[in-house]
Amino acid sequence: MIFRVLLTWVFFATAASAQVVVFASASLKEPVDRIAAQFPDVVVSYGASSTLARQISQGAPADIVLLAHVDWMDYLRSGGFVQPQTIADFASNQLVMIGGAGSDEIALTQPAITAALGQGRIATGITAAVPAGIYAKEALIHLGLWDHFVADLAEVDNVRAALVLVARGQAPLGIVYATDAQATDAVQVVAVFPADSHAPIRYTGALTAHADAGAADFLTYLNGPQGRRILQEAGFLPPVTR
Repeated sequence: MIFRVLLTWVFFATAASAQVVVFASASLKEPVDRIAAQFPDVVVSYGASSTLARQISQGAPADIVLLAHVDWMDYLRSGGFVQPQTIADFASNQLVMIGGAGSDEIALTQPAITAALGQGRIATGITAAVPAGIYAKEALIHLGLWDHFVADLAEVDNVRAALVLVARGQAPLGIVYATDAQATDAVQVVAVFPADSHAPIRYTGALTAHADAGAADFLTYLNGPQGRRILQEAGFLPPVTR
């Protein structure tokens, strides 16, 4: 606990000396790292959208927030922690089930998942807070699988932690985003959840209440053609049309 607190204060001390501080969903790491490289005065902190939103509401020094679930952006909007006119969707994603490298595809049915799972667990984000976990719960309920597998879930702090459990062989299956599965050769997509089995996976960004013009430049780049190209190359889909 002491080590975690120290790390938090080290980050905030670094952030305070930077012009622009970006808080971004863990699933955005690869493309946002590439975009941030174009801005020498930017520092990025990654985590679960739920954690980042709560930190901002408690005064964390973020200028930009990039989240993977619209409910957490609504939470920040309603609290006056972001500039509402800057809120915009910039990408979307797919929900997938993964296994270790070389795993065979499976049907999203109770017998098929049970056979693939064995005595192991299904890694995913915390289903009450982390966006990937929220989507996973919605999809499992929609497919009539929740009651069968709720006791077999390994719920973790963010989607990349779920990916790591499968990549290391500590969980035979995981529920993550399609882009996460592309981040390592140690996992394989074994099933894709139907788009209508869960709410659209919407990535939304905004300037925080105290952000300045430098932060606006970063957000403009993210939403512009170069940012969209980088997101597409990382496997992200265009924003959902509502």
